Amino acid sequence: MILSIGLRALVCGALVSFGAMSIAHAEGTYEIPAGAHFNQEKLGKISEFFKNEVATGKIAGATVLIKQHGKPVYHEAFGVQDVVSKAPITDKTIFRLFSMSKAITSVVAMKMLEDGKFKLDDPVSKYIPSFANVKVGVEKKAEDGTKTLELVPPNRPMTVKDLMTHTSGITYGFYGDSLVRQAYRAANIYAGDFDLAEFAERIAKLPLHNQPGALWQYGHSTDILARVMEVAGGKSLLDIERDLLLGPLGMVDTGFLVTDPAKQKLLAQPVPNDSDFRVGRINDPTVVKKIQFASGGMVTTMADYERFAQMLLNGGSFDGKTILKPETFKLMTTDQIGPGSGVERDYFYFPGDGFGFGLGLAIRTDPGNAKPPPPGDLGELKWDGASGCYFVIDPKQDMFFVLLEQTPSERQRIQRTLKQLVYEAMEN
Repeated sequence: MILSIGLRALVCGALVSFGAMSIAHAEGTYEIPAGAHFNQEKLGKISEFFKNEVATGKIAGATVLIKQHGKPVYHEAFGVQDVVSKAPITDKTIFRLFSMSKAITSVVAMKMLEDGKFKLDDPVSKYIPSFANVKVGVEKKAEDGTKTLELVPPNRPMTVKDLMTHTSGITYGFYGDSLVRQAYRAANIYAGDFDLAEFAERIAKLPLHNQPGALWQYGHSTDILARVMEVAGGKSLLDIERDLLLGPLGMVDTGFLVTDPAKQKLLAQPVPNDSDFRVGRINDPTVVKKIQFASGGMVTTMADYERFAQMLLNGGSFDGKTILKPETFKLMTTDQIGPGSGVERDYFYFPGDGFGFGLGLAIRTDPGNAKPPPPGDLGELKWDGASGCYFVIDPKQDMFFVLLEQTPSERQRIQRTLKQLVYEAMEN
């Protein structure tokens, strides 16, 4: 069933096509020659936009950082952490990342791959045996129009690479209306207090939405990847992430829970009438629970995510520390699902028009179909989440920007406008 664009925008994941962007505003902002600089007066339009978003009550607040050549060219906060306390947003304000958690998990997975903890072609069942018995759900339509789900064996085993490229067949149950997604909803997979090991067993009992490697399909692949990481690493996901990424980068406020009462006062909240993130579960980092959702459960601050984004722009290194070797980073940021890969794209292809997908990040591979093309440069890396948080890495311009906010309903429009204003402010 084809759903409305409105529902598509709510899904925890990445930006959809920018085809709705104003043609007039998009002119001249695609493939700007390298070496562009920012016009400070034009950057002021970003401030005007966000001040209006706050003043009109659409969002409680937001913070935006643009860095080029390792230095901030724009760094502003708007509004408040929440409309109750009215505390101002700072670089220590804590935001729920939702699907921007996936980028962190994927980098750590690449480090483990580099260290030989697992291989891309390893079957998932090597680490989670129950996945050896998984079946693929194929919809069959009778003459009277009724649909049934036939369970068939996979054409080949699901691999670690399938998990990292979202081609495993694992989906989410909170968007779309296929019979497999209905089965996810009916299974009540978020019930009770469970860890990644138990969650993986719940997913293994459900049918795959498609054959492994056949379709880019957004879902809990990153959570199953996280369980593979735990088995291969012999530690909890958070301990692995602290050892391999968060600790070396100094990301001291990034994790899954916020239990310190002083830190809880720093949590950003959406405006009350925009508090339903519609991802099938409650995402409250102040409630202690076992599960560490690698696909969408992390929190961070601008002070932390700035370091992560700079590491990505640097090609895997930061402040003298090598997180990923150049060859590992290149593999991660090479399109894995383009022409010749055999991977199909459908209505729910969230990287969007003009983007391929590497091992955990969307990658700009072509102008796309819009005329003129949406802003940006070839080689751009990006991802976002259901809370509105969003980042873009532009190696061509040696630039990145990060947006942190909490607004499930306004996020797509705000992200699209911000990107437009960022690139309109660039000049050669």
